[in-house]
Amino acid sequence: MRSSRDLASRARRWPAALALALLLPLAGCATGADSGPGGDPSATGTGSAGGPGTATATAAPAPEVRGQLRPDDRTRRYLLHRPAATDDPKPLLIAFHGRGADAAELREKSRLERAATARGMLVAFPEGLDHGWGAGTRATKQRPDPGLDVRFTEALIKHLVRTEHADPERVYATGFSNGGSMALRMAAERPDLLAGAVSVSGQLPAGDAAVKPTGPLPVMVVYGADDPVRPLAGWPSPPPDPEEPILPSLSARDTAAAFAAAGGAGKPVAREEKGYDRTVWRLKDAAPADSTAAATEAAAAAATEAAAAAATVQLLVVHDAGHTWPGSTVAPPDGFGPVSKALDATGTLLDFLTGSGR
Repeated sequence: MRSSRDLASRARRWPAALALALLLPLAGCATGADSGPGGDPSATGTGSAGGPGTATATAAPAPEVRGQLRPDDRTRRYLLHRPAATDDPKPLLIAFHGRGADAAELREKSRLERAATARGMLVAFPEGLDHGWGAGTRATKQRPDPGLDVRFTEALIKHLVRTEHADPERVYATGFSNGGSMALRMAAERPDLLAGAVSVSGQLPAGDAAVKPTGPLPVMVVYGADDPVRPLAGWPSPPPDPEEPILPSLSARDTAAAFAAAGGAGKPVAREEKGYDRTVWRLKDAAPADSTAAATEAAAAAATEAAAAAATVQLLVVHDAGHTWPGSTVAPPDGFGPVSKALDATGTLLDFLTGSGR
């Protein structure tokens, strides 16, 4: 279990990521192979120009890679966006698409690859099986192994740490809808693996599919106040679905509160902001910076501020918003409700994860 001191230590590392250069156009293809547990020696990548690439000493890495690996004897695919070439370890963001969608759809809706790679972050969009994720712990006919996607995510992170120089201390997860619930499951069950997580329009599964947070982690839940697909108040008894069972869920507030309780947080503080309401729980012992690790008083103060900002659980309830990605320019499907322009979910979640959110 990660302590609050661990959270503060991570926060001191985060400002360095913001100093990386903007994405530069690169050419060529690259692949990485991970022969350790959870990876596969045949793991491959495909550059944005097309066919399979082969890693060489002189090849420049492509900004976009379509890769695959085989955890659990099953081929799994992902879309990876790289920042400008650098020898420094890079923060990694795993972004899970919604149910019935795919990696390309989330990329278009969120524009995460533009904002994150401009900050020097790797962004991986994994593809779910049958366009969905096993975000809950209940086995179903469609997903008989409820732990499959957790293991896939673990394998993908390990693979990208080995092949793309991803920083294992700065791995984050986000997602939309069912993908947001998947990000929350990773945050709940693998808090030692992540440095933070944000869910947009996704709640923790409940009932016989319940997922329970197991340790302190900065988590943000962004939710539309008028979500017609999965209500803000949760869905303890969802209606049957002919294609795949819909999992019961906690409310958005109870989802955030569960992570706050796991982190030993005190009472929340709520405030109204333009277009949304923000509720903040500060994790227990959001420690000030270790003075022995700071070269100057100014550096100590900056590290303290970053740690305090990072060591929170937050709920943002967006006014006049449906089951949508706030700030997106992509029209949602019919029946999903309006898209709020009062909040840029992409910039907000990245600010939160990199330690500059409040």
